[in-house]
Amino acid sequence: MNIWYVYIMSNKPNGIIYIGVTNNIEERVKEHKLKLYPNSFTAKYNCNKLIYFEELTEAEDAYNREKRMKKWKRDWKIKLIENMNPSWMDLSLNWNFNMNKFRHEK
Repeated sequence: MNIWYVYIMSNKPNGIIYIGVTNNIEERVKEHKLKLYPNSFTAKYNCNKLIYFEELTEAEDAYNREKRMKKWKRDWKIKLIENMNPSWMDLSLNWNFNMNKFRHEK
């Protein structure tokens, strides 16, 4: 069984909010932090802090949740974030990323 994640990245507390979905949260967050896709929204706005995530067991549920959350008012998103992470701390701060290998490489 795969675990899917709906996650939120930001550039600072109460800053830009990016909502995404992935089945590999560690690698996806690393890609955001390293700006692997330099023309992406998160690279352009420096959204390099993981401030929220939730786990789901079905891909379809994760994609639907992401779509719904993207339509929410900003206030609702902030309440969701602050219920889990009141200080908007980077939740991936102590993760051990392998910066020499990426998931798209063989």
